[in-house]
Parts: sequence; C-alpha cells; structure tokens
Amino acid sequence: MVMSSADSHVPTSHLLPAEVELMDVVTAYLYGSLDFDIYMKVPDGIDIPNQKKSLYGLKQSGRMWYNRLSEFLSLKGYTKNDDCPCVFIKKSPTGFCIISVYVDDLNIIGNTQDINEARHHLKTEFEMKDLGQTKFCLGLQLEHLPSGILVHQSAYAQKMLEKFNMDKSYPSKTPMVVRSLDVEKDPFRPKEDGEDVLGPDFPYLSAIGALMYLANSTRPDIAFSVNLLARYSAAPTKRHWTGVKNVFRYLNGTRDLGLFFKKNQGSTLIGYTDAGYLSDPHNARSQTGFVFLQGGTAISWKSSKQTLVATSTNHSEIIALYEASRECVWLRRMVNHILTSCGIGSLESPTFIYEDNAACVVQMETGYIKSNITKHIAPKLFYPHELQQHGEINILQTKSCDNLSDLFTKSLPYSTFFKCVEGIGMRRLKNLQDSEGVSSSGK
Repeated sequence: MVMSSADSHVPTSHLLPAEVELMDVVTAYLYGSLDFDIYMKVPDGIDIPNQKKSLYGLKQSGRMWYNRLSEFLSLKGYTKNDDCPCVFIKKSPTGFCIISVYVDDLNIIGNTQDINEARHHLKTEFEMKDLGQTKFCLGLQLEHLPSGILVHQSAYAQKMLEKFNMDKSYPSKTPMVVRSLDVEKDPFRPKEDGEDVLGPDFPYLSAIGALMYLANSTRPDIAFSVNLLARYSAAPTKRHWTGVKNVFRYLNGTRDLGLFFKKNQGSTLIGYTDAGYLSDPHNARSQTGFVFLQGGTAISWKSSKQTLVATSTNHSEIIALYEASRECVWLRRMVNHILTSCGIGSLESPTFIYEDNAACVVQMETGYIKSNITKHIAPKLFYPHELQQHGEINILQTKSCDNLSDLFTKSLPYSTFFKCVEGIGMRRLKNLQDSEGVSSSGK
C-alpha cells in the first residue's frame, strides 16, 4: 500500500503549519467537453443530436472533467507532474497552496490567505460546496490536534465489527497468534485432505475484503495477517476463520488507532525492509515486507508473498530490498515534486534504507558478483546497488530487533509487535487527546 497522491495532503500538511480545507464540485462531470463525436439515441422522427458536453454514465466523463479542471488550474498558475497528476501546487508570496483532487472532492492545503484565494477562483468557475476543515475524506477520518493530524478509520472499523457480529468480542493484543515452527501444527496451513471447507454461512471473502481496505489505508499493523489469511480465500477452513476473528478481536480493542503525522517534523524519508524466509513453508515461498516513513510516520508499506522461490535467507532479503528500492524511487520523485513546488526544498541526500541481513548489505555495496553462491540470482535484483551508486539510496545494516519492517513479514509477540507499531508512527486517538488535554467532544 502507498498513500495515494489524492491523500498526499496529509503528510505534506504536517511539514509546515497549514490548514486543510475540503470543497466539493457540484455535478462535476457536466463541466467537461467531449473531444470527439458521440450521437444520442432518440425516438423516431427527431433529428439525431451530436452531444457536445459530457454526461454522467459516459466512460469518457471522468477524463473530460479532469482535463477541464487541469486546464483551469494551470491558467491560475498551478503545476503538476506525471508522478502526482491529481496534486496541483502553486507557490505564492505568502507560502504555498496545494489542491489535491479525487474526482469531485478537492482538498486545499495552505495558509488562510492562500486557501481563500483558491476558494474564490474555484467558485468563479464552478459551482462549489464549501465543506470547511477536512475531517472526513475518502473513507478516512482526520483528527486535527494541536501537535498534528491523526488519520484513522474508527467509524469504518465500528461498522465492520457490527456487520460481522464482533463488536462485543473480547479484545486481543495482537492480530495474529505466534505461529508454530512445526509445519503440521501451523494453524494457517492450507486445507488438508478430508478437512471441511467453510460454507456460505461464513462470510470469509467479505471479511477479507473489509480487512484489506483497512490494511491498505490506515492500518499497516494488520497488513501481514490479512495478506496471509487472504491466501486461503478459495478453500477456507474453520482454522482460517478463527484467524480472521482474531484480527477482528484485535481491531475491537484498537478501533481508534491510526497514523499520526506530527507538525514540523521535516521531510526526511527513510525505509526499512525485511524478508521472512520460507514464511509459507507449505509452498516454499518467502515474505517481502517494507515500510517507508516521512517525518517518523508510515506513508508506504507492503506485505506480500514472494513469487520466486528464494534459495536462501540472503536471496529472500535481496528480493525484498529490490521491491523496496523500486518503491523508494517513486516516493522520492513524488515527495521532491511537492517540496520543490512548495519552495520547501528537496530530497538532496540519499534515502536511508535499513536492512538486517549483513550479507545483503555488503552485496549491494559491492554490486553483482557472479560466483557459485550467487550466480543463480537475477542481475535485476541488484538494482539497489545502482541506486546506491547514483546517490539515491543508502543501504545500512540495522539490528533485527530494531527493524520496523518485521511487522510485515511474520507474526510477532506482543512486546515486539507494539514496538514496531509505535515505531511507524501509529497512535490511539484517546491517548493523544488525553496527553494534549483535548476532549472528544471539543476537538
């Protein structure tokens, strides 16, 4: 998961003191003009009209609306690039203004003067609804606190728990039990011969889909658990359903947990990567996990089963580092565009990526070495070495106990799990309100 460019206002707004306002375009799709002929079907006896403007229901309408809005904002001095096509930025004498677009929802970030100017320009061109400070957008809840912004989905989590009758369940400390090293005792092993598959009375697929939405949006703490349980969607058993319920129980005790973006934390981007060698021993597959933090809070993460059979721990770590490096290149481009366009600066220094495998760190420093031990490893997996040579990343070794990406490759005991969750910037709303003296009714 990576925070989409439409949501990039959240980590950006914490770099400098800035307001976040939300506006809605009324009947946005009707503003677009078609760039080719579309004829309407009408009753007999009426001349066939050639449609000039877009309508709701046309496959082109979304694109035509985007072109119309993009053209207008460009005339007003806003810029965008291919990495952030839905984020428009304008530097002003008093600061900057960012307009983050998702269909007809426009988040405007900046100081009061710049926001008012953007609001005025938009209202003169389109019919707009002014929704005030952004508190709910794209299914995400934003809590504006004195020290920063908490992005969470407690309302969604509550509805989900009620839907699956888990809102009264006893909370669990972690989303997954620590797995057994004995393959035959692993509760998350595939269906065995003679074992019953869950029937329609168990909404397994629906539960996995609901959990994936959380894991991909604001809850990286359940990413590994959901990724593992999703593998058995074709033939789930009661063992797997018990695993799903354990995730629900964990969420029931942490509904208000979210990503906390502190104010004035800077734009430093750092990453952690790890691999769980043979985390799926039943299919001889390992697990890739990485997380990137900006200002100390996660903005991109991934937990997925590797598609290649890793022949060693080192091989699996190289695969994971390769995936993390590819993500880092895109993140650096996106963050650099936002920073330079706002006049804040740029990411001139390389991004630190922490890896706990010593051999992997050395190999990425020296480059591809063809030997009996490594000759089978695809040269493309040494792409991180090239990035390091060009000064885009700097791969450093860290202790396994300090590798925050452990959260995405294996089930962890509570103490280690909690350390990783705190380390990637996740906080509970209640705890933040208590520490800052903000009441839940007066925030």
